[in-house]
Amino acid sequence: MNYGVGKCVWSALGDVTANFIQATLVIFVIGSFFSENSTILNIFKWIGIIYILYLAHDIYKSRPKTISNEGEIKKSNLSFFRDGFLVAGTSPKAWMFFPFIFPQFIDFNSNLLAQFVILITTYIVLDFLSLIGYAMLAQKLIKWITANTKTINTISASVLVIIAAIIVVTQQY
Repeated sequence: MNYGVGKCVWSALGDVTANFIQATLVIFVIGSFFSENSTILNIFKWIGIIYILYLAHDIYKSRPKTISNEGEIKKSNLSFFRDGFLVAGTSPKAWMFFPFIFPQFIDFNSNLLAQFVILITTYIVLDFLSLIGYAMLAQKLIKWITANTKTINTISASVLVIIAAIIVVTQQY
């Protein structure tokens, strides 16, 4: 929101690049290990659920930050790309997401590469479009968001709790 939609494109490209690398590692290295070791996958599932609930609590309790779309942008496009890449690449959320979700859509006894290309292409396109959509929506709603930051935190935390509950109910290993 501080830099506008144009700069968000570069952050989104960094994000999806990191996600591509993570998904590749999950499908071709980690995923097959987890598919054969359901106990370990179940342990990671519960670690992920606890982490999601921690994030929900942290977001709910966090103090709203000042949002300003004024001022000079001093960051390069490469800097935005790097930021997006580092945030996604080092995020435990992403490292937990791919092992939980992707292996469910992969038949490890079939053509793995074709399945991966379809799955990762779909994910990257949808992820990129949603990030840009969020940026565009935030740009339109910046005044409301600035005035209601605690409401945004409450909604975000609630969504994370719902996601954790869905994982508990649907992910059986």
